[in-house]
Amino acid sequence: MTALIIGGSGFLGAELIRQARTVGHATAATYHATEPHDTSRTMWYPLDLRDTERLDAVMTEVSPQLVINTSSAKADWAVTAQGPVRLAKAAAKHGSRLVHVSSDAVFSGARIHYDETCLPDPLTPYGAAKAAAETGVLAVHLQAVVARTSLIVGNGRSVHERAVHELATGSRDGVLFTDDIRCPVHVADLAAALLELASSDAFGIHHLAGPDALSRHELGVLIARRDGLDASRLPQGTRAHSTLPGALDVRLDSQATQQ
Repeated sequence: MTALIIGGSGFLGAELIRQARTVGHATAATYHATEPHDTSRTMWYPLDLRDTERLDAVMTEVSPQLVINTSSAKADWAVTAQGPVRLAKAAAKHGSRLVHVSSDAVFSGARIHYDETCLPDPLTPYGAAKAAAETGVLAVHLQAVVARTSLIVGNGRSVHERAVHELATGSRDGVLFTDDIRCPVHVADLAAALLELASSDAFGIHHLAGPDALSRHELGVLIARRDGLDASRLPQGTRAHSTLPGALDVRLDSQATQQ
């Protein structure tokens, strides 16, 4: 099987490439802002999801049986909301299996626990863009998978892990919120789950998050202890008393997908 990883130079994309190659898939990948480091066993293509002609050219050249979209551009509507719909149209046209990675940012936290039947109610522009992408992807590619996930960590390379190191060593200002609760997932577990979904006949919305609900500060303490840092140096704060918008407590229930 030929797998095309959209956003392959990112944190999750790189792990997907590694695991896809391990199980014997021929791999191709795209990049936009971050150029790839490993070019030895993967064919790389520059791609901007706003460019429909370029997208179709890449799909035609690669002819993938599987496309996994890990790309995102925060609140940029043209990329985060509309880009995945263009990709879904191209995947449907070329007969490719599509797995689109979404986020728990589509939820407000009003009900705390969210399973796959819950409708999005985002609070932020980023969450609204991700929610719009979900709707568009499933509308134009009926057999696509939308996989919502949570805070991704692992191997010391995630944004959160780097922030913990910088806060613990005093090289960065800021706090870790004690009231911002998510269900973190290790990047290797998430990549494996995405590939398992891709190889199944599943479609529609699925949740792929970790089993434990942790605040960003609690997660930071675990990371600091793992890495031999002084966890007591991690500054605490609350999102509720900050100027940053966003949901407080969002816990993805992944039981249906696990079953």
